[in-house]
Amino acid sequence: MPFAVDRDVPGLIVKFGDYPLHHGGVGAIRSLGRLGVPMYAITEDRYTPAAASRYLRGAFPWRTTGAEEPERLVEGLVRIARRIGRPTVMIPTDEEAAVLIAEHQDPLADAGYLFPRVERELPRRLASKQGLHELCVEHGIPSPAAAFPQSYADIEEFAEKARFPVVAKNREAFTRRSHPAVNGTTRIATANGLRQLARGWGEKPGVILQEYLPREQAEDWIVHSYFDRDSTPRAMFTGVKVRSWPPHAGMTANAYVVDNPELADLAARFIKQTGFSGVIDLDLRFDRRDGQYKLLDFNPRMGAQFRLFENEAGIDVVRALHLDLTGRAVPEGEQRAGHRYVVENIDLPALLAYRRSGYTTPHAPSRASGTELAWWAADDPRPFFTMLARFVRPGAKHLYQLWQTNRRGSTSGPGV
Repeated sequence: MPFAVDRDVPGLIVKFGDYPLHHGGVGAIRSLGRLGVPMYAITEDRYTPAAASRYLRGAFPWRTTGAEEPERLVEGLVRIARRIGRPTVMIPTDEEAAVLIAEHQDPLADAGYLFPRVERELPRRLASKQGLHELCVEHGIPSPAAAFPQSYADIEEFAEKARFPVVAKNREAFTRRSHPAVNGTTRIATANGLRQLARGWGEKPGVILQEYLPREQAEDWIVHSYFDRDSTPRAMFTGVKVRSWPPHAGMTANAYVVDNPELADLAARFIKQTGFSGVIDLDLRFDRRDGQYKLLDFNPRMGAQFRLFENEAGIDVVRALHLDLTGRAVPEGEQRAGHRYVVENIDLPALLAYRRSGYTTPHAPSRASGTELAWWAADDPRPFFTMLARFVRPGAKHLYQLWQTNRRGSTSGPGV
């Protein structure tokens, strides 16, 4: 590698909630661990794939739901900092962790943690579907037309005027802290279907109703980047999503690196306007009807598929984060165009579903220049086998449930 990291500064994977099969956390442990950085992680127990990695110096078993009081979570992080005993770079893998860090910067910094400093409320606003939409409107960034009903009467009014199908999403990212109104992205085919579904949303529906961007006229793109304290990109990557699970509405199962300067410029401009600092994972949909890239989701943290992206100097967003926070230069370089990323345990069912639908991604290269697997690594095989052991029976049942939810009648299907 044409760069040297500070091996005296460990990294800590920070996650809240019960999702032990998280390939992104394993990828971050490997990425920095291979450079000699001591890696630690918060895990559900001692038998998760992350805990099994040869590159993990220590696991902190701590089963959380994401619904705990923030003060309790901060206290737990402070105790972990004392056990590590030296300055440590925080690497959040979910919105709960990213927002908690932003909103409690002083006590975490006093404990010795290193993280990008950002306006306290910004990550929460970016992670919120409503907050993101408002920021897009404010800064002239294309996004799907949206409504934010405050009552059932608002939904009735929307149903009379809207063009169907539409998409319903939970308004806030923190659905684990309450009862989510919808199970992920939900396509609603008719006005009556909306009225029927909305009866279970209570007096104050916590949803966003969004225009449906038909998959036949659209293409899914992703942007991963790291921005420094001046909101300047130190590592910028663009790619196209080939498959996701559940189909067209879930996590990335297969993706390619594809150069897209227009998309990179749009992301850099938006980050500069908002003043964000840190790692980002953006989901956008290119709408062929009007030729615009529309921002769907802003994750103010590392994305699970971040290892798809690496530049010629060997930099990914996690390495850029560690280098910058430890006062070292982040080497520049072109991204490895044509590289492919595959999540082994969900790509096969996704492939079968996409073949049935006939959907293809025009910008996906016909042949990969190389493939990065989410779970398997010859130098670190134990996370793969641990994933299989935890996934085979409950995982197969979960995949089936997701698929059933995604295909069920008028209130489900491919979404934005």
